Amino acid sequence: MSASDSDALDNRLLGTGAERLALLGKHAEALMAGYVRDEVPLEGLSTTALNRLLSARILWRPDEQAGVKLAPKVRELIAEMLADETRRHVNADVAETLELMRGLVQSYREARDGAEYWRQEQQLLRLRQAVDDLDGRFADAIDSLWRRLNSDFGFISRLADKIRENDRAQKQIVRLLDGLALIDFDELIDLVGADGALRKLLVSQLQHRLSQHYTSLREVQRRLIELMARFRQQQSRSRLVAGMAAFLREHPGFVPGNYARRSEVPALVNRAAPLTAAGAVALDQAPDARVVTELLHDLPRPAAAPEPVAAAVAAERHEDSMVAARQQALREDVERFYLSVVEGDGEPLSALEFLEAGGLDWGPEIWLFQVLAEFQGLPRREQAAFRLRQQETRAAAFNDVRLIHDLRLELRENA
Repeated sequence: MSASDSDALDNRLLGTGAERLALLGKHAEALMAGYVRDEVPLEGLSTTALNRLLSARILWRPDEQAGVKLAPKVRELIAEMLADETRRHVNADVAETLELMRGLVQSYREARDGAEYWRQEQQLLRLRQAVDDLDGRFADAIDSLWRRLNSDFGFISRLADKIRENDRAQKQIVRLLDGLALIDFDELIDLVGADGALRKLLVSQLQHRLSQHYTSLREVQRRLIELMARFRQQQSRSRLVAGMAAFLREHPGFVPGNYARRSEVPALVNRAAPLTAAGAVALDQAPDARVVTELLHDLPRPAAAPEPVAAAVAAERHEDSMVAARQQALREDVERFYLSVVEGDGEPLSALEFLEAGGLDWGPEIWLFQVLAEFQGLPRREQAAFRLRQQETRAAAFNDVRLIHDLRLELRENA
């Protein structure tokens, strides 16, 4: 197809479309009357106007005896513009759109291989419109569900109708999810190949939009399940009230019994725990003095005499003398280690070698800990006179914890 032929086709489409839209605007009142009623009133239409509307497929006549009605597409268009969810039917035919997109991609490749750049741009434009149309169908369907949640469910008075409406919405969500599942991105990736424009359109943008649709559908489904639970609860309560009202109509003289005076209370009513009555001696009642005295005399006497209780004194915390003595002995041995370093010839002295040479009965870990604590507890001026070196290694290749194996202490040269 050449550029001139395409321009002629576009001009013909523009002319036909403008003519059909002009017909819609010219006969808007009659068309809206047909939308509200079952048939289009013919009183305000001439024979010529009626024939033009029929030939333009804006109106149609099912048979010779039936009246003139709106075409289904026109009715759906009006319902879409008016947001009339009761008459709008969203069609998300994904399979047909995917087949159209496959054909457009093949035409795009053929135009690209044949260096037909104008035709290639036209096919890319049609492909972009097809993707937008597919995205718009799902968006319209989800928007329709939200409108029904916010409008239809609120205006339906009967709970049974609400439950049926909820079930219909749930089935529509299932159909939409099935339609989304038909879009296989692995197939689209293989289809577009290495073409950057096609990959951006059919993979990146489409996947982002479908992710948003999945999120919206999950939110709508969560809201529908919540409403269904609420409707079921209301339905159970209304059935209970309706059953009680029907019972009262059949038994007009029914009077609920006083369950507090019954010896056998039904399990449904007897839910409260029994109360234990509290009793106390009424000392202000003089006639009851004799009865109280007899009750006191009848109390059983204790089998054994009560033991005297010593006066309680404040608890005192006694320090364990053995622990304190060992701690003091450990400090003295560490002090001797430091004095050996001071009195030595200036060579570094190992803490573990001193422990082994002196035959001291201390664990290596406790001994090293005390030597390090003693060094850190010295004043800064005295601490500067010593140099404490730590023989340490890493715990593991990927663990930076340092393990101290020995401590070597020496005097600084300027001390």
